[in-house]
Amino acid sequence: MMSRFILFVIYFIGLSASTHAAAGQYTVETVADRLDYPWSAAFLPGGDILVTELSGNLRRISDGNVGNPIENVPPVFRLSQGGLFDVVLDPDFVSNQTLYLSYAAGDGDHNGTVVSQARLEGNKLADVKEIFSATPKKYAPLHYGGRLAWTLNGNLLVTTGDGFDFREKAQDLNTHFGKTIELPIHAPNAPMPFTQAPLVLSYGHRNPQGLAVSKTGTIYQHEHGPRGGDEVNVITAGANYGWPAITYGIDYNGAYVSPFTEHPNMTQPLHIWVPSIAPSGLMIYEGDMFPEWQGDLFVGALVDEEVRRLDMHNGQVVAETSEFPEVQSRIRDIREAPDGSIYIITDGNPGSIVRISR
Repeated sequence: MMSRFILFVIYFIGLSASTHAAAGQYTVETVADRLDYPWSAAFLPGGDILVTELSGNLRRISDGNVGNPIENVPPVFRLSQGGLFDVVLDPDFVSNQTLYLSYAAGDGDHNGTVVSQARLEGNKLADVKEIFSATPKKYAPLHYGGRLAWTLNGNLLVTTGDGFDFREKAQDLNTHFGKTIELPIHAPNAPMPFTQAPLVLSYGHRNPQGLAVSKTGTIYQHEHGPRGGDEVNVITAGANYGWPAITYGIDYNGAYVSPFTEHPNMTQPLHIWVPSIAPSGLMIYEGDMFPEWQGDLFVGALVDEEVRRLDMHNGQVVAETSEFPEVQSRIRDIREAPDGSIYIITDGNPGSIVRISR
């Protein structure tokens, strides 16, 4: 088990010793701007891009033009961190035109993370159907998680947060607080680790806003710590990632959340940040445009206003760099496009989408 000291040494040595692998060897262009707190993007066949805005708008970007909001998007609860989160296309989108949205739904007294399925027909959604609603509901408009990703067998992963005021529930398998959820979309009979919680893949998470699955099936997730203790984790079925029983962060008032950073029955993070960078968005680069980065993890940093690259070797983080200094802004998401270019979504109103290419 990796100790806290070793994690700190790996972090600081890696950050100071690594270099920019492709400094100055790329082109930066703005694809779209004047967006209202954009959160995520999906690449449509033919080159158009779908982008979500926290306000509840789903828009299509075509040749740099941002379209009007797509009709029939489910109503969202827009307050504080709540709103429209992620969008992913079905693996068979070309034939079924199906997509999935995650968002906050409800009101100030009862709200939570929801996932809906729909078909994209031109500039509207059809056959909108709610397929997951986190329970129990909460009052705080905070810590929703909300990231989506596909497993190799075609099931949909969803991250849920601890609701901020309900952190102890991240350890309770009878709730959806602080969990990785696996929705049985294309592999309904896939084995799950908990008979009493059939949708829960892993637990003990705080507010996971980064999720990505490699071509070999490895599930990477990152989550916000409190003051320090942001984590990158490799998700395995049935694992407990510790929050709030173990953490490398402290509470916002300076008090200990827990005096422990490890426990024999709880999984250690692959990588931590102390102090926090406020990670949002996670990409495993597997394209050909930047071959020197294949297999590396890219993380958006909201607080540090930059993109962090984690240099991966044999499943371990061996170095960390700050990339793309031209894009100095709060980074909400980062995605690999079908052609191997990298798309960065900046947070705020106005927010923008930036393309990195060669």
